[in-house]
Amino acid sequence: MSIRKTLVAAPLALAIFAALSGCGRQAQPAPEAQPAQPPIPQVGGQPVVKLTRPATSNGQQMEFLSVTVLPGRGMNVFQITANVPGKGEIPIFASPTLEEAAAKLNGGPDDQNGNESFLNNGAPFLVPYPNRIIGPVSPDGTTITTKWHGKTITLPANWHNSNDPTKDKHAMHGLILASQTQDVQTQSIPDGQTLTGVIHAGDFGGHWLSQTDLSFAITLTGPAVDATITAKNIGKDDEPMAIGWHPYFTVPSGDRKQALLHVPGQQVAAINNYGDVFPTGDLQPVKGTKYDFSAPQGKALDDIYLDDNWSKLQRTNGAVDVTFADPASNYGVHILGLSPELRTIQVYAPPTKQFAAIEEQFNFADPFGKEWGSMNTGMVTLHPGQSVVWHVRLALFQPNK
Repeated sequence: MSIRKTLVAAPLALAIFAALSGCGRQAQPAPEAQPAQPPIPQVGGQPVVKLTRPATSNGQQMEFLSVTVLPGRGMNVFQITANVPGKGEIPIFASPTLEEAAAKLNGGPDDQNGNESFLNNGAPFLVPYPNRIIGPVSPDGTTITTKWHGKTITLPANWHNSNDPTKDKHAMHGLILASQTQDVQTQSIPDGQTLTGVIHAGDFGGHWLSQTDLSFAITLTGPAVDATITAKNIGKDDEPMAIGWHPYFTVPSGDRKQALLHVPGQQVAAINNYGDVFPTGDLQPVKGTKYDFSAPQGKALDDIYLDDNWSKLQRTNGAVDVTFADPASNYGVHILGLSPELRTIQVYAPPTKQFAAIEEQFNFADPFGKEWGSMNTGMVTLHPGQSVVWHVRLALFQPNK
């Protein structure tokens, strides 16, 4: 056979062999294309984490269903949802959408020091100082100074009089609002999930007196959501420490006037005005005043403006039990302060908004200020190697039962 005939015959033989070998076989269907999974949203350069659990009461009982956390923004508890009989799954916090928040929580000019976190964008944690710190402002207006045990502390001047941004600059709400979290882990537990993580805060960007590690645990179960922060001094010097948070509890019905607030505090801190909200050092009894929210069932917010700090707190079974309820929705939440170091409650509730920001914290506002004299203002002293724990639990109830 010629070479040319061989080259022509070879492909023909291969084709016949392929056809014969395929006899009796069914053509296999092409595998179905899997739907593309939506990307996990990121805020602050880290993935958003959502803890979830299935409803177990067929809609008949109050129970928590999810917790959304932003590890890239200091473990901000961005949203919590719960089942309310007759209403279904509702948000607990008056937070915007994640997309709206991500556009604001971007480190831009309006987000100095992470400020957008406490401007109704979730429930940020406030470490190593909740509330305001007042002191001389630097010539360029970027920092303030204060003193603790004779040592100077320099802090970002990241806030101002709410009526005039050019006036009365001061430090506000701590130094981790825009911090990223390391070792973020989610674990399944009976009836829910737990999220843990660590912020190796060090000296908080050069603003603090020692080195600090912050360990977080956020736990979701049907009956409760627990948030715990352990602050440990890993440095060589003493340091002050206070912890709080800033959750905006929503009014699901949209009827703020009938919402009920209970604060178990016997005194309120006098302030200079609601633009600055600077304490004068005078602690006044609440009995018989508009600040008396001590009735067990709470008192209606009505048209009362609040940006105030309660102290001399009464405990029930060891906990500072603040309640916020919306009778029109038959919904209520206990905000249970479980740490013995919790000394004050700050409540921010403007009449034009459908929320109350309820902040359980260690300290009074301006805790290093001379207006307090020698009073214990709630700043815990951590010696090297020592730790302190902030622990708050949320529990649901129905006010109409």
